[in-house]
Amino acid sequence: MSDPTDYQQEFTETTFWEKLTAFATTAGSEVVEKSLWLYFAARRPETPIWARSAIFGALGYFISPLDAIPDLVPVVGFADDLGVLALAVATVAAHINDEVRTAASEKMTNWFGAKKA
Repeated sequence: MSDPTDYQQEFTETTFWEKLTAFATTAGSEVVEKSLWLYFAARRPETPIWARSAIFGALGYFISPLDAIPDLVPVVGFADDLGVLALAVATVAAHINDEVRTAASEKMTNWFGAKKA
């Protein structure tokens, strides 16, 4: 697998929301939650540039149709995305605060209902 930060240029807010909205159910709540944590953490002005770089690389990888396992492959299509997102979450964990988790939880509740959020 290539370095996820190579995918920074793939990230745009529009393509992020299009992909997440289109594949939220298929990708599953864990992928969606981690994506939202990263997205909302990147939007915080306090998040340093190095952390935003890691975040945008991971989200760019998630958005990109050219990743290790194509997202259209049933069952395992988002496994590589989850791995990259989890690594990014671990890397920038100090910048994923309660405000970020609350914003993600609210979006998750809108999409999946209260049980999955």
